[in-house]
Amino acid sequence: MWKYIRKYLHFAVIAAAFMVGEVLMDLLQPELMSAIVDDGVLGAGTGGVGNLHLIWTLGLKMICLVLFGGLCGSLNNVFVHLTGQNIGNDMRKDCFRKIMEFSFPQMDRFGAGSLVTRVTNDITQVQNFVSQFVRGMIRTSMLMFGSIFFMFRLNRDFGRIVLCAFPFIVGILALCLSKANPLFGKLQAQLDEINAIMQEDVSGIRIIKACVRELYEKIRFGKANDELVKTQLQVLTIFAFMNPAVNALMYVVVLIILAAGSVEVGTGTATPGTIIAAITYTTQLLNGILMLVMLFQNISRGIASWGRVREVLDSEPDLKDGGFTGSTMLHGQIEFKNVSFAYPGSPQVVLKNINLTIHPGETVAIMGTTGCGKSSLVNLIPRFYDATEGDVLVDGVNVREYDQKALRRKISIALQKSELFSAPIRENIAWGKPGASAEEIAQAARTAQADGFICAAPDGYDTLVAERGMSLSGGQKQRISIARSIVKGAEILIFDDSTSALDLKTEADLYAALKETSPASTKIIIAQRIASVRRADRIVVLEGGQIAACGTHEELIKSCPVYQDIYDSQMGEEERYG
Repeated sequence: MWKYIRKYLHFAVIAAAFMVGEVLMDLLQPELMSAIVDDGVLGAGTGGVGNLHLIWTLGLKMICLVLFGGLCGSLNNVFVHLTGQNIGNDMRKDCFRKIMEFSFPQMDRFGAGSLVTRVTNDITQVQNFVSQFVRGMIRTSMLMFGSIFFMFRLNRDFGRIVLCAFPFIVGILALCLSKANPLFGKLQAQLDEINAIMQEDVSGIRIIKACVRELYEKIRFGKANDELVKTQLQVLTIFAFMNPAVNALMYVVVLIILAAGSVEVGTGTATPGTIIAAITYTTQLLNGILMLVMLFQNISRGIASWGRVREVLDSEPDLKDGGFTGSTMLHGQIEFKNVSFAYPGSPQVVLKNINLTIHPGETVAIMGTTGCGKSSLVNLIPRFYDATEGDVLVDGVNVREYDQKALRRKISIALQKSELFSAPIRENIAWGKPGASAEEIAQAARTAQADGFICAAPDGYDTLVAERGMSLSGGQKQRISIARSIVKGAEILIFDDSTSALDLKTEADLYAALKETSPASTKIIIAQRIASVRRADRIVVLEGGQIAACGTHEELIKSCPVYQDIYDSQMGEEERYG
């Protein structure tokens, strides 16, 4: 954490200096009050004759001290917030930057809900911890030890009374904090779970309503929230016990001081003003202790949250960057050499001994039953995951040797689940190529068969897309995503079932336009329909994670039983649009 604190240490030091000034003003006032009572009101040094001039003088002095202390307190707050907010700002940026560098396995391991909690709630807790530490630690320590020091200076007997109670107070604090500390980490984990449920339910609200599962999700969220409240109540109950216990102990101290003071006043060794000052110092000590309780609570939560934030900050990408950024003789060649793959943490092998070469400019389709490894295979090309065994080569270079950004600039992907942003359609398409001209965007949209419905919209390409593309149909979202991949002008185009929501005619027009506008690009098409793949140069049929057959439509229809089964099941559609 020091890495972030030292950058704003000057703000923290200035805040600490102002806090010292504020607390000193508080500590000086009880002695002035004692002098006002003893000398100004009771006239202890003048035979019982009050001194109005002294009362006014000391009273104005107290008012000045209060005003100066208030100014110090205000400036302390300013510099404390400058320290805490800037530290939190830097941490959030670093966490987000780190998350953007995460590999897919790391994203899967942390989970989206947990990452949201860490970047928002956890960093806020760390920010509060730093602010409270800078402000609270100085104030509480000065109030506590300053009150005891001034108490001894005022009357040694009163000081000893307070000092004897101190170990009991510390014991109560230690007991309660030892019970509460383990609960803070649990609280943050439960917040993770609530955020995960919220994220799932908000993104899947249409399915929830379509399946009439609102009640189930309400119960699921309610259970998670009840667990959070239960843990929070445990923490609050512990501190609810601690505050009255400390208060009761301090009131006992006040009672003993009053009893001892009455005896000393009778013997002339103490004055009423001294007793009033002693009670004030005892009250300040009590305030310091109660502030210490809150401070320790914030420190405990902050340390627990810092541990979770640090997990993100200290995480190194699982996929290490290579150094290759140069050009090659080949443009768009892909080769799989004895490739096997299993997802991290899973014993199930998804791909087994894949050997396949895709030549530059070739259109290769990949078909197979659900779960046979089609998407897993193409995810190895841009190195979203690393092959468990074997090598994946792009343009003759192992993908592990590439700088990941350089590798992914060669590749453009359109997914079945279209991810759109809350921005105009123009900007969503231009994500594929920042700085793309209006003509490049329009040409990509025409190729993707999206220009028609875009131009028909009231604002055309400036039409704002709702969150997660909710204002568009499935086919429209897919076509905008395809346009985004086309505008990039990449050497390798991957369509991962990205035309599943298109009718067969629109899909056929898309592939015809793509062949005309991007003839040199290597195209990989994952699809479920024969109509989507029959015109490909080659069709790869996967079965059980292995290549069952590879050839043209005509070759496979004669020799591959798996392909024949798919063809037979879709014969009606093929006859109509083939």
